[in-house]
Amino acid sequence: MLSPKKMKYRKMQKGRIRGMAHVGNSLAYGEVGLMALEGGKITSRQIEAARIALTRKTKRGGQVWIKIFPDVPVSKKPAEVRMGKGKGAVDHYAAKIQPGRILYEIGGVEKEVAVEALTLAAAKLPIKTRLLIKTEDPWL
Repeated sequence: MLSPKKMKYRKMQKGRIRGMAHVGNSLAYGEVGLMALEGGKITSRQIEAARIALTRKTKRGGQVWIKIFPDVPVSKKPAEVRMGKGKGAVDHYAAKIQPGRILYEIGGVEKEVAVEALTLAAAKLPIKTRLLIKTEDPWL
C-alpha cells in the first residue's frame, strides 16, 4: 500500500475539506479519467483496490496513472480504552479529495474497456465520481 517515506510530523489534525480542486482537475496523461464529484478521504487500501480493479479489467494493457497520494496520517486509539492518555497511534494513511479532482487516468486501451475499468474502480471508492472522456467533453 502507498504511504509516505518521510514526514515532518508523525501525526496530523483532521482539518476540513472545503472548496473545489484547483490543481489536478483536468486530464493530463490519459484519454479517459475518473473525477471526484464530492469531497472526502480515500484510504491507501481503497486507492490500491481501485488500481487492482483497473489493471485486471484492462488485462495489464495500456497505462494507468494514479493522480492522488495518501499523505495524511489518520490516528486511532484501540478499542475499549479510556479517554485521555494522549493521541492514538497512526492507523493508516489517507488522501484528502476535493470535488473536481481527477483520481485515475487510463490511456492506450479501447474507450469501451477504459470506461468499464473505471466504472469498476469507482465502485471501490467511498465518494461519488464521474467519467471524463477527452474526445467527448468540450472543455477538455
